[in-house]
Amino acid sequence: MNSILEITKTSRKMIAPFIENYTLKQLNTIPKGFSNNLIWNIAHVVVTQQLLVYKLSGLSMLVSDEIVEKYKKGTRPEQEVTQAEVDEIKDLLFKTIDQTVLDYDNNIFQNFSEYPTSTGFILKSAHEAMIFNNFHEGLHLGVLFGIRKFL
Repeated sequence: MNSILEITKTSRKMIAPFIENYTLKQLNTIPKGFSNNLIWNIAHVVVTQQLLVYKLSGLSMLVSDEIVEKYKKGTRPEQEVTQAEVDEIKDLLFKTIDQTVLDYDNNIFQNFSEYPTSTGFILKSAHEAMIFNNFHEGLHLGVLFGIRKFL
């Protein structure tokens, strides 16, 4: 398997304990000085990977439009997340990457719409999107570590 996706799996393995080790109340808490919470950050990385890799490749995403609208760039937690939603996000955390590995191995990422990221880097392929996604997940992993200090 592609080492880029191995790194993504490692990132997700570091994110998963936040879902497993924090209560629903803690997952929903927005500490003072932060604009979001643990569960928003976790769902946001899932959604962003799907948007960057699948949507920009013109492929169907594994996440619903409702989840995308709730956790895409520029959103904030509007209401508390239920346990059922947490369970769905937990399932998607690995399911999406496992499917990406299969799809990568089956060479389905043929087309791509160039996308200028907020950092100024222009993504020109699904491969570049996967690399950028790891950078993005690393940023949000840092936010998760920051938020947990205030819970």
